[in-house]
Amino acid sequence: MSAAIHGGRAKCLQRLVRLDLPVPTTVALSFDAVKKIAEGLMPDVTEILEPFGDAPLLSVRPSSQDPDWGGPGAILNIGMTDQLHAKMCKTVGEAAATSLYLRFIQSYAVEVAHLDPDSFDLPETPTHEALALALKAYEEEMDEPFPQDPARQISAVLASMARAWEGTTARLLRQARGAPADAGLGLVVQAMALGVGKGESGSGVIEFVNANNGLHQITGRYLSQSQGREALTAESGALYLTKDPRGKSLQEICPEAFAQLLKFGGICRKSLREEMQIEFTLEDGVLRILDAVLVQRTSRAKVRIAVALAEDGIIPRQEAIMRVEPTALSELLHRQVNPDADRDLIVRGIAASPGAATGRLVFTANDAQASAARGEACVLVRRETTPEDIRGMHVAQAVLTLRGGVTSHAAVIGRGIGVPCVVGASDLVIDRKAKQIVAPDGRRFSEGDTVTVDGTSGDVLAGEPPMLEAALDGAFKTLLDWADDYRDIGVRANADTPADAQTARNFAAQGIGLCRTEHMFFEPGRMAVMREMIFADSPEDRRAVLDRLLPMQRADFIELFEIMQGQPVCIRLFDPPLHEFLPFDKSGMRELADALGLTMSDIQSRVEALEEYNPMLGMRGVRLGVTIPEIYEMQARAIFEATIEASRNGAPVVPEVMIPLVSAMKEVELVKTNIDGIAASVANETGEAFDYRLGVMVETPRAALRANDIAEHSAFLSFGTNDLTQMTYGLSRDDAGRFMSVYVQQGVYEEDPFHTLDVEGVGELLSIGAERARESVPDITLSICGEHGGSRSAIDFCRSKGFDYVSCSPFRVPVARLSAAQLAIRDHAAI
Repeated sequence: MSAAIHGGRAKCLQRLVRLDLPVPTTVALSFDAVKKIAEGLMPDVTEILEPFGDAPLLSVRPSSQDPDWGGPGAILNIGMTDQLHAKMCKTVGEAAATSLYLRFIQSYAVEVAHLDPDSFDLPETPTHEALALALKAYEEEMDEPFPQDPARQISAVLASMARAWEGTTARLLRQARGAPADAGLGLVVQAMALGVGKGESGSGVIEFVNANNGLHQITGRYLSQSQGREALTAESGALYLTKDPRGKSLQEICPEAFAQLLKFGGICRKSLREEMQIEFTLEDGVLRILDAVLVQRTSRAKVRIAVALAEDGIIPRQEAIMRVEPTALSELLHRQVNPDADRDLIVRGIAASPGAATGRLVFTANDAQASAARGEACVLVRRETTPEDIRGMHVAQAVLTLRGGVTSHAAVIGRGIGVPCVVGASDLVIDRKAKQIVAPDGRRFSEGDTVTVDGTSGDVLAGEPPMLEAALDGAFKTLLDWADDYRDIGVRANADTPADAQTARNFAAQGIGLCRTEHMFFEPGRMAVMREMIFADSPEDRRAVLDRLLPMQRADFIELFEIMQGQPVCIRLFDPPLHEFLPFDKSGMRELADALGLTMSDIQSRVEALEEYNPMLGMRGVRLGVTIPEIYEMQARAIFEATIEASRNGAPVVPEVMIPLVSAMKEVELVKTNIDGIAASVANETGEAFDYRLGVMVETPRAALRANDIAEHSAFLSFGTNDLTQMTYGLSRDDAGRFMSVYVQQGVYEEDPFHTLDVEGVGELLSIGAERARESVPDITLSICGEHGGSRSAIDFCRSKGFDYVSCSPFRVPVARLSAAQLAIRDHAAI
């Protein structure tokens, strides 16, 4: 018997029978048999009923290939007739027998005959009169008596469940859960183990692990019907399964059955190689096992259970690695809204940085800092963020923007610093004068109101729903340590600050693959110096101003190098256009004029001179390094002096210096000449020798196409897939959120290309670039450092093209490590 033919439930029951567990007689119908039933071709019902003997009482349960795909509800007590009811009144009591018959009439009438449920509500007390009324209601609705032939009953049940599975609604529901449209359904016909009788009788379930944390703990529930009493009891702790109205645990009432359940739990764990929930009945003290299903579990429990099974030798480590979805790790790293919480939705945007956080609304970075200074949690709301907002983002509990996509500024920074972020909430309106946001339904939320940002789902909620805290433990680290033994591609982190670097180090990143130095210039005290440099009139004046930034940059790099303890650190030289450092409103310009001793007209003239029609394709990146070389010269000196200083106190540092936005070999030659000169100068001045590697960030299609030329002057090429995707598509990543969902829904794009690497288009440029670079320099290091770097599909692509490593935001490093290991294990198994 196979789960692919009969379904998972049927396969599991077969294994329980083979393990000698007391499973009632069971017959399984295959996917093909059920499909034929739906088409009107009923199998030989007599043959199905034969194993159950005379006057059987049966259940029919669905058996899909994956339990998550669902299926029609189980139908119980099939075969109940007037004759059997009379017989059971003598054996189990009139109340119990009548209750069983009433429940069957109800389920048959509603689920099989599709009659009005209101006509078949169960009475509080199962009496003979209530039974007569139910039978009469059925006869009036159907113009015929309730069927008294078990063969007719089972035929109708099988046909109803088969047709329900083939219905349009059921098909759409299971497809939404990941099932293929043509997924099959098996049906399991099983003798009822009623759990009623004169002696100790009842039914229940038992689990052997805590479903929330994965620790060993015996819990369950038990419905006792002994001596006519009946009560559903609450879950209990590790010593007792449950208690009945007599104040005793099942362990006390029926110790033999309890001991058997513990034994069966151990057998299932070892033989089925999983933690199972066992459904059972007691009938006059005799135990029956009806089913065993996987314990439903949280992400935290998934990790702990997989690790425990491997540590106990039940499954190999490779299987433990494969059992945990990478997204489960992401959930463990961040607080999450409790799945059971009520959600008062304000607006839904794009989930850009996972986790959830609650705070009071603020609308500027300064207000966020002021809120943090008062010890108040806040949520920063912006139309879109700019580098000037970074300080506010660092102190905010969460960030919400109206514009942007998954690679927008807010999204990238949010993921980097681990702050929940929702972007592209375009249905929201900001009323700046009133300091309010206006929801699509017209509700207004003012500055100071409490909201919750769920960066995992993209929802923004009113109020403060209950949260589940982040949960990292020894099992988390153990699983990732095992993963590192199997993966065959490096994983680095994108880290711009010492805090980012420490997070990357804590998550065992193999270095920093992208340090965006421009963020350092927005720190307090540095913005004014940068603005002064922008207004300098000559190279000499610019150098004089930049000399004041040099010790600050050097201190930044020393701290990064010391945190990474000899791991590689790839530093991207200054990239953004200079206009981002200038104020855009008159009050800001006035403050700048006062600070620099200039007139407002001077400030306005320079701001206008730096304006560009399309700044992201204008004077930025290497173009600044060529036309204003003093910036790169200062940064190179800071890097090399920090290298010498950090190497004195720890492992030798070999920095990697990366030139951004290159499109021509000559750009690399010019910048490399300057940087090599600075390196020689620092070495001569200090008398210290040091090594460094210089490479290129490939972000333009032309750089990918000319990678053979560019590689000749580079130790490495790192593909920046954010900008490369933007330029390949001719699509602004900050504006794409406005229409991307429509494009995906209508099949224009299979996925948002800023969220999932486009392996056909952008991937072809990566392939061309990698192939041509290695034709020119066979041992050149290749990597990607865009936000795609943490995604499974991008890692798979990079492995197939022989890339050396991927780099992603620090909080995605564990996910990338696990994904890389799973891909390697998958490919090894396929050999």
